[in-house]
Amino acid sequence: MNDDISTLAMIPIGGIDPVFIAIFVITLLVSIAVSSTLKARFRRHSQVPIRYTGAQIAELMLRDSDIKDVKVVHVPGQLTDHYNPATKTVNLSESVYHHNSVAAAAVAAHECGHAVQHAKAYRWLTLRSKMVPAVQFSSQMLNFILIASLLGAGFLNNPHVLWLYVGLFAVTTVFSFVTLPVEFDASKRALAWLESSGSTVSMEHEKAKNALFWAAMTYVSAALGSLAMLAYYAFILFGRRD
Repeated sequence: MNDDISTLAMIPIGGIDPVFIAIFVITLLVSIAVSSTLKARFRRHSQVPIRYTGAQIAELMLRDSDIKDVKVVHVPGQLTDHYNPATKTVNLSESVYHHNSVAAAAVAAHECGHAVQHAKAYRWLTLRSKMVPAVQFSSQMLNFILIASLLGAGFLNNPHVLWLYVGLFAVTTVFSFVTLPVEFDASKRALAWLESSGSTVSMEHEKAKNALFWAAMTYVSAALGSLAMLAYYAFILFGRRD
């Protein structure tokens, strides 16, 4: 459920800037609040048992969706669940794969939602996948510029490098917003299947919906934070043109 957009690219230009500090602190606090709420809800809903483990939920949803070429595997870590379109695997963390709880069912079904998107060539997932190489390159370049600047190269004092920096940051920001419909649609598919299959009863379904809502909010907060930082750099860039 996680997509890593590097925050290392968030650096002030021209010394300590109060605006930068404000954006950084607000973004950080919102991210911490959303992440803490997600973990708290996941722990709470992990105490609500259902009939199936996360792995069984995933297998059932894939079967009902007539998807036969995707494997369900477990991976180490907590909330490290993800769908890999390259290997066609639904990767579930230990706390999801083996546990029979509302939280595990919600996460497993969500990741299978991505598998369904892939099978149906969902346009936003296709676009997101096509953007991955550009995002990886942009993140690497942003980190290179960051390290060089911290070592005293002063790259960001050069207007040409600043143009490049803003362009690279824009790529990661667009990617974070393209991710939003992908995540919301996967949750929508997951919740629809959980309800129609009878895997969760009414009260359990609402808990699953709540868990997926807070998972989605992590992507929303990341996208808004990236947009705010992009706006900060863009204002500096256009301000230097005067």
